[in-house]
Amino acid sequence: MKYVLSIDQSTSGTKALLFDSAGDLIGRSDLPHRQIILNDGWVEHDPNEIYQNVIGVVKDVIEKSDINKDNIVCAGVSNQRETVMAWDNQTGEPVYNAIVWQCARAEDICERLKDSAETVRMATGMNLSPYFSAAKLSWILENVDGVREKARRGEINCGTMDSWVVYKLTKGASFKTDYSNASRTQLFNISTLSWDDEVRKIFGVQDVKLPEVCDANADYGMTDFDGFLNAPVPIRGVLGDSHGALCGHGCREPGMIKATYGTGTSVMMNIGEKPVFSKNGLVTSLAWGIDGKVNYVLEGNINYSGAVMKWVVEDLKLIDSPKESGPLAMQANPEDTTYLVPAFTGLGAPYWVSRAKAMICGMTRNTGKAEIVRAAEECIAYQITDILRIMSEEAGVDIQELRVDGGATKDQYLMQFQSDMLGIPVRIPGMNELSGVGPAYLAGIAMGVYDASIFDRMERTEYTPKMSDETRDKRYSGWKAAVGLVLSK
Repeated sequence: MKYVLSIDQSTSGTKALLFDSAGDLIGRSDLPHRQIILNDGWVEHDPNEIYQNVIGVVKDVIEKSDINKDNIVCAGVSNQRETVMAWDNQTGEPVYNAIVWQCARAEDICERLKDSAETVRMATGMNLSPYFSAAKLSWILENVDGVREKARRGEINCGTMDSWVVYKLTKGASFKTDYSNASRTQLFNISTLSWDDEVRKIFGVQDVKLPEVCDANADYGMTDFDGFLNAPVPIRGVLGDSHGALCGHGCREPGMIKATYGTGTSVMMNIGEKPVFSKNGLVTSLAWGIDGKVNYVLEGNINYSGAVMKWVVEDLKLIDSPKESGPLAMQANPEDTTYLVPAFTGLGAPYWVSRAKAMICGMTRNTGKAEIVRAAEECIAYQITDILRIMSEEAGVDIQELRVDGGATKDQYLMQFQSDMLGIPVRIPGMNELSGVGPAYLAGIAMGVYDASIFDRMERTEYTPKMSDETRDKRYSGWKAAVGLVLSK
């Protein structure tokens, strides 16, 4: 038996996934890391803590699975995107914490650069926003003592979390990223497929060292996981987590679409080998590069989906676990008109209003815990519906189904409501960890463990629409009115 190891370094924690020769998931291990929330709502992660967790989960999953670790053939890496960091390439140590994708601290930098917004968008496919990595790197250079001077001496490496993990796993031998992650930094030209010098100058990051950009199934170097393995194995699959899920779902043809429900949600449509630049707030990115050929995607990103339920549990304390939300939502008064617009750190696609504030509206005297929890559940589906409607229009495609993954897909109420709002089937794979599946399968194919048919073997559960068109239109109109209230503030 041969095994493929996959590391999924996500916003909330780090997972190690172990796949056998048939592509089945036979082991999983998780470790959370601290969410460092500063007083002004800034969000950071400790990169060294994350790397230690990578080693910890790898050791744990192998030991728990009781396999011969000499039979591990290769590894893949998926990662939270846009989260970015800088490290000293002389010492290998971070110069500051990783700044998380949710963090809007660079908003003033983007405001300062707004005259260059169209130049940035046409090069990178992205609206100028503190959501992406570029402005966060600007903030590090402007605010962390000594970093700009080190950058001018060529001593500062900057990258997304995949680059950091690969750099550490290979003991500094490999400083690489893949096309999917590069395309999310707002520094990469998605037409020329190279780091854009003009955009780098706009953001003032022209002196930092950026990683070599490679195909997702390229050779990223060798690792023995800090000596845990008896012999090093190659890292042969790297993808941003949402791209990993798109790949894992088998969405390899134009028009195929998936949504990954995590802390936030990425909705992504494969649009083929040529970019389509959105006029309605969506982002154009690279799906991946594989064997020398790239695919593009249209994408909408939602800041708060799973994070909404975390807020309901930890801050409002309305329920003890997100698992309770679906059953409680089913108990809510069907006539209640409460809406939650979760603009806790602004609104992402398709609105891109970083100054927006969250709001609960439409309550009556009879609104209670169940109704508020249901509003929290439903706001996730409404935000995804916003994005899919625009994607369908801009790509000129009637979307036939939505493939979904992530922890929230276990929530029967949410999945049924999602299908009802979209009016199309929602399909859930039998395996939940799709972010890690994509790079694992690519690595396995590269090393001869699998063939390309591995992506077509997955069984799926399906939800189909049950809501009437009249009810759907009424409910969605109420959502758009609630969003309008937030945007008017």
